[in-house]
Amino acid sequence: MQILIVEDDARMADALSAYLRRDGYTTRQVGDGASAVAAVGPETEAVILDLGLPDMDGLDVCRRIRGISGVPILIATARSNVEARIKGLQAGADDFVVKPYDVRELIARIEAVTRRTRTAPITLVDQAVIEIDGVAIDLTARLVHADGLPVELTPKEFDILAVLSRYPGVTTPRDRIIREVWETDWSGFSRSLEVHVASIRRKLNRPELIVTVRGVGYRLMGA
Repeated sequence: MQILIVEDDARMADALSAYLRRDGYTTRQVGDGASAVAAVGPETEAVILDLGLPDMDGLDVCRRIRGISGVPILIATARSNVEARIKGLQAGADDFVVKPYDVRELIARIEAVTRRTRTAPITLVDQAVIEIDGVAIDLTARLVHADGLPVELTPKEFDILAVLSRYPGVTTPRDRIIREVWETDWSGFSRSLEVHVASIRRKLNRPELIVTVRGVGYRLMGA
């Protein structure tokens, strides 16, 4: 597994990299936000992201990475207040660990978030219109057509479908969908998510299009 370490403290990054390599991981280190965004590629399987970077706030870096990739992101920072954690999760992070941390815990958290998203290689689709099994999803105009006919989705239903369509072939965890659609990390929206997914299936007349992956989340079968 290749892990991208985004940390402006070179000594800390070197120490963490050495520990991870001893544990069997490969690593790549960058010290600023712009380099972090540029370094994310198909080979990147997880990102450890510090928030205190010299060129931009780490939350902005998190959002930019999430805009181009579904790679698991673990924020590691000295910001220990609850507000910082909430903002990090809302920015698209999958987990959060506070410095100073035990590297064994860090590795356990990395393995946990990658396990939840390892169903298939994660590649973000960068298209204005995505077509899957006769369903056309126009992400710019926020329109959906099935077999050429318009489908009336609510704003939340469209947002859920858009999130799933951006990660082709990937099981998207429930918590990530909730975070991106409802902009919260509160699991209380899980039941609402189920209801919305059922409605999308019915309106598209394709109950098999959105597959439920028990205990994890959802994926588009035709993607």
